[in-house]
Amino acid sequence: MNKLKILIVEDETGIAELHRMAIERLGSFEVSGIATNLEQAAQMVAVLKPDLLLLDVYLPDGTGVDLLKQLRNEGMQQDVILITAAREAATLQEALHGGVFDYILKPVIYSRLEQSLQRYLEFRQRLDSSNELQQAEVDKLLSSQQNRELKAEILPKGIDQITLQKLRSSLSSTSKNFSADEIGQQNGMSRTTARRYLEFLTTTGELRCDLDYGSVGRPQRLYRKV
Repeated sequence: MNKLKILIVEDETGIAELHRMAIERLGSFEVSGIATNLEQAAQMVAVLKPDLLLLDVYLPDGTGVDLLKQLRNEGMQQDVILITAAREAATLQEALHGGVFDYILKPVIYSRLEQSLQRYLEFRQRLDSSNELQQAEVDKLLSSQQNRELKAEILPKGIDQITLQKLRSSLSSTSKNFSADEIGQQNGMSRTTARRYLEFLTTTGELRCDLDYGSVGRPQRLYRKV
């Protein structure tokens, strides 16, 4: 399998260069170009025909979601990983409806980006491995995207998809026990909000909660990754 071609669409050249270095470290991808605005990105997609776009949302002449809609309206099927500071649930919904492969929040945690690219590589390898797909293989190919869409639709009241993804990324490098106070301070949210999200992650089986009785006072709820 040849290296997969990626077009980076990012108006900050320093960030684009960091993206490029992270991509090329993986060895299975090559950066075919860097676009700094929507007009340039549309032209480069038409000429370079990349396999994947690493697409920012906020650009000088519009949004990455606008570009996504334009490409789909023109029948362009490039896959997209959206990288953005946008934390509105509506932006996530638009991106999902446009068929993005993944959605990563800024500031980018590069281990998270590399994980996403590795999943995309595996997806493409499975897709390219056979001319005729069996139902089980189709189910595997579709399952990750369907799961992301379902999670966005069935989250309980008070749990926002963007905030949840931010918190999951924050917890990805944590190995010790932590409290809602600590997580709230790290992520710029109140203790009450942090606890609500941590309790939700407990119900999904991603976290475990234990009571620390200490020496005095009320017991403290401590969480850890499962």
